[in-house]
Amino acid sequence: MKFVVACDSFKGCMSSVQVCRCIRSGIQSANESHTVYEFPMCDGGEGTAEIFRNIYHGGTSTAQVLDAYGKTIEVTYGIVPEQNMAIMEVASCIGLNMVEREKRNPMIANSRGVGLLLKDAVAKGYKKILLGIGGTSTTDGGMGMLQELGLHFFDASHRRLRAGIYSLGQVDYIDKRHFVDWNDVEILIAVDVKNHLLGKQGSAYTFGKQKGLYPTQLEEVDQAMRHYRDKIYEFFHVDINQYEGSGSSGGIGAVLTGLLHAKMVPGIQLCMQEYHLEDVIAQSDIVITGEGQSDHQTLYGKVPYGVGQLAKRHGKPVFCLSGALGIGYMDLYDAGFAGVFSSADRAMDFMTALKTGPQKLENLAYSITKTIDAIAKMK
Repeated sequence: MKFVVACDSFKGCMSSVQVCRCIRSGIQSANESHTVYEFPMCDGGEGTAEIFRNIYHGGTSTAQVLDAYGKTIEVTYGIVPEQNMAIMEVASCIGLNMVEREKRNPMIANSRGVGLLLKDAVAKGYKKILLGIGGTSTTDGGMGMLQELGLHFFDASHRRLRAGIYSLGQVDYIDKRHFVDWNDVEILIAVDVKNHLLGKQGSAYTFGKQKGLYPTQLEEVDQAMRHYRDKIYEFFHVDINQYEGSGSSGGIGAVLTGLLHAKMVPGIQLCMQEYHLEDVIAQSDIVITGEGQSDHQTLYGKVPYGVGQLAKRHGKPVFCLSGALGIGYMDLYDAGFAGVFSSADRAMDFMTALKTGPQKLENLAYSITKTIDAIAKMK
């Protein structure tokens, strides 16, 4: 049989390349006659730049930027000179996993590093930028990024504001005289969510907790973001909440789209398109996908859902093999999945799960392949 293995990374444990390799090993250990086609996937989050750089056979460049807390760091991004294109991801400089959980402070984290990263690419002459914006530690509405791109924010006392959640609700005036003029730069944003910026399904309420906000802070942060949205409308005459996906990356996608005319596309759709994945799936027998944790958010633009929809379109059985299963994972069955499994076979601490993850995933792929083969023999 022909297996298509198209998986996202298991964040903090395995890259998408490693995940696909483990599953392939499990399949072929169970039955070496099976053919396995591997497609390391991304959806706009961590690992996006590397995946697209490999797809386009690109090179690399480096930039000095800031992390979410103002520390100078060097990051690498992809380049495709023949297309005059830079490929980067915000997670490379303000990624959630860059700081240990107990040291995170979402109230002061900001996106200045993203602005520096974009400026580096434009200064080097790149006119097309593919930017993955998932997996960030910030909820500053992209204020830090906009400051690096020339905007200045002031409060009612004419004091210049520093980027961060504390400043969102204090914005009174925006000086845009020195804002960048990038009309000749095309920015394509790969997003992994559909949430809007504001409200109960917005940026603060949906993603605030994982970034370190307390439940009691969510309404306050959402209200501050609403004030920030209103001020941007006052000075730019654009509602940054109107765009699907504007709640991604703590508002970075919203302001890039509204103020720099970037185009947001589902990262998984772009990845599948560049791989011509649908053509391969149409000729396959079994499809396997997966991610670090599958839950109710999987249905909103994540890799397994995108791959699953292609499999469903062509009547191929699709299985999801993930590191963990969270609340709402059973909804994937309603979306057409034949099976949804976790590689965690017993209770264990986080570090043990990371250490044993590759072997457990390979073992799971082995077991599922044996089951598939046994069922096939009954027909």
